[in-house]
Amino acid sequence: MTIGNIDLGEKPVLLAPMEDVTDPAFRMLCKRFGADMVYTEFVSSDALVREVNSTMRKLQICDGERPVAIQIYGKDTDAMVRAARMVEAAGPDVLDLNFGCPVKKVAGKGGGAGMLRDIPKMLEITRAVVNAVKIPVTVKTRLGWDDNSKIIVELAEKLQDCGIQALTVHGRTRAQMYTGQADWTLIGMIKENPRMHIPVIGNGDVTTPEKAKECFDRYGVDAIMIGRGSFGRPWIFKEVKYYLETGSEWPDPGFRWKLEVLKQETLDSVARLDERRGIIHIRRHLAASPLFKGLADFRSTRIAMLRADTVDELFQIMEDIPARYPELD
Repeated sequence: MTIGNIDLGEKPVLLAPMEDVTDPAFRMLCKRFGADMVYTEFVSSDALVREVNSTMRKLQICDGERPVAIQIYGKDTDAMVRAARMVEAAGPDVLDLNFGCPVKKVAGKGGGAGMLRDIPKMLEITRAVVNAVKIPVTVKTRLGWDDNSKIIVELAEKLQDCGIQALTVHGRTRAQMYTGQADWTLIGMIKENPRMHIPVIGNGDVTTPEKAKECFDRYGVDAIMIGRGSFGRPWIFKEVKYYLETGSEWPDPGFRWKLEVLKQETLDSVARLDERRGIIHIRRHLAASPLFKGLADFRSTRIAMLRADTVDELFQIMEDIPARYPELD
């Protein structure tokens, strides 16, 4: 699969853009485990053109994570164009337009998935951004605003006509947020449309290698994107890639190996921020990690991990886990 002149290989697996998750350290970790392309946290066009420091920092990328995409969102055409040019100057491989974020503070103000209620404006922004930059422009969106407006099959053609070079679809409506199951049937219908010629990337509920293979085989997508399935499990890219290539499960490296990965993720987070903020940032991954699921009487340990204030305290709790559960090795 290619986006512009970027060759991502056969059946690429991508890291989804996620606010407060896909920081540079986490992107590099997922890249290490086989992610074929990574995305930054999404960037507010309004904040970018105002040169808000915290937003400007989101443009920081490094060669080691390439190919990398920077994603922006907003509802004002002029601001999106100006932000797109600033993004292009930062040197990513791809510029992605976020028309899919469902959270109230974004969609409720007309940005992200809010654009699904104003398709003419969505298309106007897309055309304007495509014409404003030279790097490939892509779009990420959802099936529609709600169950009564699943417009993605028709919308996909219109976005393609605006000049985008790939389309990512999350298999939920905005109304669903992240509840229920992702519906990939309409994503498959986009691929079946003979008028579509750009790559179609599917997103939503890809949490196992088996599900990844099903999405490729059943719905014919050109690539899949993994989001929440990577929380506390950056090695999921290794699991998926291995399964797609061999048809077999990736040989499990064991609990201690995975624990060391999470500790390294913690250290990377602390190095990027500081000890207090770095630990707060990593709590989401520790809370969601499947590494600790199914352990008997683990609730108190999980709470202790999420309350730890220092690296030493957190690591001591983590190191005690294998001693308490000798069956893990």
